[in-house]
Amino acid sequence: MFSRNKVAMIVAEFLGTGILTAVVLSVSRSTLGGYPFFIATAAGLVLVAGTMALGSVSGAHFNPAITIGLWSVRKVKTLPAVVYVAAQLVGALAAYALYTYFVNTAWTNAGHFDSRVMVAEAVGTFVFSLGWAAAVYQKLEVGKAAATVGVSLILGITVASVASAGLLNPAVALGVRMWVWLTYALGPVLGAIIGFNLYALLFAPESGFLSAAPAKSKKK
Repeated sequence: MFSRNKVAMIVAEFLGTGILTAVVLSVSRSTLGGYPFFIATAAGLVLVAGTMALGSVSGAHFNPAITIGLWSVRKVKTLPAVVYVAAQLVGALAAYALYTYFVNTAWTNAGHFDSRVMVAEAVGTFVFSLGWAAAVYQKLEVGKAAATVGVSLILGITVASVASAGLLNPAVALGVRMWVWLTYALGPVLGAIIGFNLYALLFAPESGFLSAAPAKSKKK
């Protein structure tokens, strides 16, 4: 049976990813959608707020690439990682369904394979994952962790948006109808794996490791 804490973790990833996807959808489809800075800032603010609110519950990944990156450096076990990714993908799909209900319009998948897009997504997520890794390995308290991952996401999206939509998140790509395995899925995953492992290899303290969550919650 699932305990209350485990259910809370799954719901936190579902809600966090759903809210992130909904915000990206809303901004990208608005008059500000042509300006990557506004999308990046909106996504970064969602991550800051989500980390502050839910970081102590689930770690506030809200991104399959981040979950897989943390799994690759043994900060998340295999089964929780699989459950997290599933919750994130379902959360993104729920956000898309809610958004299309509000605007009474549906979209077909607009993604297509482009090697430059894949590299851009990988590089952007690499930048983002370095900030995430810093929050994890340096044991930043929740406020600093939230700011670090939020700003890192803004920077990563800004870098990637030169050649891609700057999503850096396979779940969000699914929710905004840009899903392509070899670009908006594989690119971010590769970038996160490289970023986390590089940080762990070269920059992480030699002793004292933090769990996957930026801040730990007290057991009740």
